[in-house]
Amino acid sequence: MGEFVRQEDAFRHWVTNDGSSRYPAEVNRYYLYASLACPWAHRTVIIRKLKELEAVIGLTVVDPVRDERGWAFRNGPGYTEDPINHFDYLSEAYKATDPNFRGRVTVPVLWDKKNKQIVNNSEDDITRMFNSAFNRVTKNTLDFYPEALRFEIDNMIQVIYPDINDGVYRAGFATMQLVYEKAVTRLFSTLDQLEERLSKQRYLIGHQLTEADLRLFPTLIRFDAVYYGHFKCNIRRIIDYPNLYGYLKDIFQHDHIADTVNMDHIKRHYYLTHIEINPNRIVPIGPALDLTKTHGRENLS
Repeated sequence: MGEFVRQEDAFRHWVTNDGSSRYPAEVNRYYLYASLACPWAHRTVIIRKLKELEAVIGLTVVDPVRDERGWAFRNGPGYTEDPINHFDYLSEAYKATDPNFRGRVTVPVLWDKKNKQIVNNSEDDITRMFNSAFNRVTKNTLDFYPEALRFEIDNMIQVIYPDINDGVYRAGFATMQLVYEKAVTRLFSTLDQLEERLSKQRYLIGHQLTEADLRLFPTLIRFDAVYYGHFKCNIRRIIDYPNLYGYLKDIFQHDHIADTVNMDHIKRHYYLTHIEINPNRIVPIGPALDLTKTHGRENLS
C-alpha cells in the first residue's frame, strides 16, 4: 500500500541480424519515438548516438509536457510533429498495433515502418538491439554489453534499477511516509556504495563505458535538478558526492552524450506534468551546474 508500481512493457519483439525473427535489421525500416525528458527513453537516444545509428534509425522527439491525453507530437524547441505516421499522440501507435491495448502509453517506442506497428516498447530491449543488431549496417561496432562483462553488468543492473533508477520514483510517488522513507534510505545507501566504488575506478564495470553506466547516467543527470526537490530525494545532492559528481561529468563529456541531454525538456516535463506533486506548476530556474569542467578521472583504471 502506498507504493509506486511500474507497468510491464507490452511489446517485446526483437530485431535481429541473423534472420531468426520477422524483424531483420535493415536501414530505414525502424523508427524511434522517444522523449528527451524520460530517463528510460534517454538511454535509447544515447546508444543510438554512440552507435552512429542516426542514418539507420530515424527519431522523433515528443513534447516533454505530457497531459491527460498522453505523449503528444507537436512542433516546439527540440520536439516535432510525427513525420512518419502523422500521429497526434503516441497512443495512436499503441492502438494501431493492438486495438485492445488498455495500458499506460510509455516511451520509448521502436516502430516498424514496413509492418506499421510497434516492435518493442522496452528500453532494456531497445538498448540491447541498438548495441548489436545493427552492426552490419553501421560502421560502429562498439560493444556496450561485451560477453566477458555480462555477468558483472547484469549484477550491477540488479542493484541500480530497483534502488536508483526506479528508486527515485518509488520515493517521489509514495503516498505513505514509511514507504517514502524506505525508498529514500535504499536510494542513498546504494549511492553511498557507488561513491566508494567510483573512488577506485573510472567506470562501474571494467575499464570501459558499458550498459551499466548508460543506465545510471540518465538518473544522475536528472538528480539535482529534479529528484532532489521534486521527488524529495534530498538527503544529499549528486554534487555533494565527489566521485559520483566527477563520474557524472566524465560520462557527460563522453562522445556526444551531452548532445542528448536537454535540461529544459527534463525540468518542464517533471514540474509541469506531475501536478499532483507540483500543483502550481512552477519550474525552478536552477540548479547552476557546469558539467563541462574537468572531471579529473582520466587516471582511474
